[in-house]
Amino acid sequence: MSRTTILPGSLQAGQQATLGVMGGGQLGRMFVQAAQAMGYFTAVLDPDVTSPAGLISHYHVQTDYLDQAGLAQLTQRCAAITTEFENVPAGALQTLGAHRLVAPAADAVRIAQDRASEKAHFVGCGVACAPYAVIDSVQALAAVDAALLPGILKTARLGYDGKGQVRVATRADLQAAWDELKHVTCVLEKMLPLKAECSVIVARGRDGVMVNLPVQRNQHRDGILALTEVFDGVLPAALCEQAINATKAIAAQLQYVGVLCVEFFVLDDDTLVVNEMAPRPHNSGHYSLHACDQSQFDLQVRTLAGLPLTQPRQHSPAIMLNLLGDLWLTQGAEPVTPPWAAVLALPGTHLNLYGKLKPSKGRKMGHLTVTGATIDQVRHTAQQAASLLGLASS
Repeated sequence: MSRTTILPGSLQAGQQATLGVMGGGQLGRMFVQAAQAMGYFTAVLDPDVTSPAGLISHYHVQTDYLDQAGLAQLTQRCAAITTEFENVPAGALQTLGAHRLVAPAADAVRIAQDRASEKAHFVGCGVACAPYAVIDSVQALAAVDAALLPGILKTARLGYDGKGQVRVATRADLQAAWDELKHVTCVLEKMLPLKAECSVIVARGRDGVMVNLPVQRNQHRDGILALTEVFDGVLPAALCEQAINATKAIAAQLQYVGVLCVEFFVLDDDTLVVNEMAPRPHNSGHYSLHACDQSQFDLQVRTLAGLPLTQPRQHSPAIMLNLLGDLWLTQGAEPVTPPWAAVLALPGTHLNLYGKLKPSKGRKMGHLTVTGATIDQVRHTAQQAASLLGLASS
């Protein structure tokens, strides 16, 4: 065991060892639940008094992410610290990393925060991505190769769930979109003919050991993940192997420590191109809470604490439905509780709600995972659940 290993149940200053997380959303909440189940105390830094993770953690440091007093308090509380979303300021992680183990490290998060740096990293790893151009000036805009159109113009920073993205078909569209995005640095990606989308989650320890969850096939609607399917044959085996190897190469080149998700596009000709990475657990990996012997949050705890990594095993086929705030707003402005009793009467259904107090359109409120003995059974039950909730199941 490394001298930096933080064992569950170990006492520090008369209390259990504490693991910290920057960010108090649903990913932080599920990390906290996994850490607490293993015997750790937890601390969350998030400015929101009602943050889902802050509500259930032993300690909630309620400050801004760059607040020096808040960072000092988190440092004092914790033996090691992680992050739950990629837009936590890298500078804050740098400050924390000067005093405590931080995983993933600030440098890795900084690359993931900038699409231009991210694309350059993918290219440097030998992983194919869609043809692209960085637009950071009027001159760069004028020099864009016409072969990149039609394309999608994306802000280099702070875009997620379809935000900060504009589809463009012509040079006039491109100019208008860049104007709309206030001339911030952007990446223009060529639109490619897509057959499917998928993602891979890996965990890498400080000793370089890597393990992975199975390849996850994803469907997005309006830029937000709607459905994830994970079972044998969901995509061709050779394609799955390629995606896993590419994800491991991306993590290794970064000297990454922690849980990393990489999203891919499968093109019409069955070639694979990388889309983006998230330096944290991912929405598409939530099924692992109920379909695997280790969830992505268990892996996050292990990588942060320096515990051994063992290859997760998926024990059940799974389909996960994302639950957005729209489900509560089907009858107007006043929220109405969805028909959970009818949904939970279906075999193999697992409901996870995130403790968010107010639904709104497009807001991630929870997820429903369906597991079963066979793929056909899981598909049938998922279709029934989706019908009850008024969701599309394919």
